[in-house]
Amino acid sequence: MRLLVLGGTSFVGRHLVENALEHGNEVTLFHRGRTNPHLFSEAEHRHGDRSTGDYASLASGVWDATVDVTAYLPRHVDEALDALDGRQGHYVLISSVSAYDPTVATPDEGSPRYAPPAPQTETIDAETYGPLKAACERHAESRLGTDGVAVVRPTYVAGPHDPTDRFTYWARLMAAGGRVPVVWPDEPEQVIDVRDLAAFLLRLAATQTAGVCDAVGPFGALRELLDDLAVPEHPYDLVDVTASLDPGSAAFPLVQGDPADRPLMTRTGDRALAAGLRVRPLRETARDTDAWDEQRGRPELCVGPDAASRAALLAPTET
Repeated sequence: MRLLVLGGTSFVGRHLVENALEHGNEVTLFHRGRTNPHLFSEAEHRHGDRSTGDYASLASGVWDATVDVTAYLPRHVDEALDALDGRQGHYVLISSVSAYDPTVATPDEGSPRYAPPAPQTETIDAETYGPLKAACERHAESRLGTDGVAVVRPTYVAGPHDPTDRFTYWARLMAAGGRVPVVWPDEPEQVIDVRDLAAFLLRLAATQTAGVCDAVGPFGALRELLDDLAVPEHPYDLVDVTASLDPGSAAFPLVQGDPADRPLMTRTGDRALAAGLRVRPLRETARDTDAWDEQRGRPELCVGPDAASRAALLAPTET
């Protein structure tokens, strides 16, 4: 298969390309050449910049499928499809469960999406991310028809090489054990291993599968997820510090504190499973994430309360 990946050198795209090359596909990457430019010497690299609409390097070439990892604005979809001019083959778009409007959401892909954001919205934040992803989906479907697009909506994506550190934060704490502060431990959480997501994206591209899929792992309470991350030799004690959390303090990653968001973390994923998604045990994701974290030297994490903040949260619970 001749595969074009819009993105391809960071996290999801990185694992997708690695998988595609291992299976003998002919891969072309379109990226800025800034993040991990040394990766994948055996693939073809074409440089451009979606932020400025620079797709000149895609003026030639024909592909059997395109996986779009980096579309965050509807114009990203339109500009890429304009540049490819019908040469993209089957189009696989990575969206998000955040495209659903949680106030009216059901557990499956029939959930209503957010209404389109204000025209020309370019700011991506907590308020606009979901509506913009929904708009990306609509633009792709409008341009290619629902039979020409596979829309993949993951929940939180976890695993090695995650630049967000969200899952790594918990994998590191639970591997260490001891007293672990947590907030809203009974709220549902749902993650998917990046390698399982990558394999599923490749499958959709290879089989020309269209439609919408929630690419998710099993959901459960946060405390259950954290139990899967623990290691037997380092016992732990979860300490609920919800009542003593200062609203201005560092937020805990992955935690859904608003009950209104529960529908986004309780997806059935039945359609993706029927289309071939396979999910590994979360313990394996935690183990491999922690091994990668150790390999990179366990740097300071970019999310979550640091050690001093965690100690301060635990202090009122000391007996």
